[in-house]
Amino acid sequence: MTASTPASYVLRGTAAGGTLRIVGMDSTQVVEDARVRHHLSKTATAALGRTLTGSVLLATVLGKRSDSRVTVRVEGDGPVGFIVAEGSVDGRVRGYVRQPGADLPLRERDGKLDVSGIVGTQGELSVTRLLDNGEPYTGSAHLVSGEIAEDISTYLGVSEQIPNAVLLGVYEEGGRVAHAGGLLIQAMPGVTDETLGKLEANIRAMGQITDNLRRGGLMEAITRATDGLNVQLAAEAQGSRFECRCSREKASDSLKFFDAGERQDMIDAGGQEIVCHWCGEHYQITPDEIAALDATDTHARA
Repeated sequence: MTASTPASYVLRGTAAGGTLRIVGMDSTQVVEDARVRHHLSKTATAALGRTLTGSVLLATVLGKRSDSRVTVRVEGDGPVGFIVAEGSVDGRVRGYVRQPGADLPLRERDGKLDVSGIVGTQGELSVTRLLDNGEPYTGSAHLVSGEIAEDISTYLGVSEQIPNAVLLGVYEEGGRVAHAGGLLIQAMPGVTDETLGKLEANIRAMGQITDNLRRGGLMEAITRATDGLNVQLAAEAQGSRFECRCSREKASDSLKFFDAGERQDMIDAGGQEIVCHWCGEHYQITPDEIAALDATDTHARA
């Protein structure tokens, strides 16, 4: 990577003569931004961070247009409640969890963050995307582990019929996200059993993706996963960032769903604060702005 590489970015490529499709993401800054915005616990950071990364990888694989996006919803029986992430082909991503403060102790067996415990193993992962005709389509699969990567991989195999391998990880150090990222490797038509066998052996040998990210970043993980498979990566990285589609105007317009009496109560109270659940942004709507909504509504009816 050059000095101009974005703080978070996506790399695309192929391996084994085009019979493997490679999508990798360094999501360190994206996940750190999410942690700060939503005041996430350590384990909730890991759970949302993996889902944010996975949503961008899925958008890259499933998206048909440059502005395509997918929404991933993970709803298990763990204390974090549901997780929602929306990723776009252009690298924009946003998301949140139901209970940002939920946390669990490190796992006794290996000292790792207990993502499976906080997410739960009973539940469903669903993915919503737009079809070629513009209609939304939602596919789903039962959770298999609550670790997110395995659950996304199962979804791709079951609902999309895409043979794949998915690796996701978040590593926190010193109270912040030090490394985060993921890999999605898709088997393409013409792939051989020999290639798949080599890929599986590489993934087993490389260990946890977070260990690879800590040693040498995203390129370390890609190199280890595709060792001996002649990987070819695109020359330019696609920048990625945590970015919401909310705005002050949208926040103000949301008050139109309340009746005139309720809006008058807001005016009498000195205004109304609107908080975007996607990104945590706070919008303080003034009494004059609320009154203008009623004036606009009256003019429209006239």
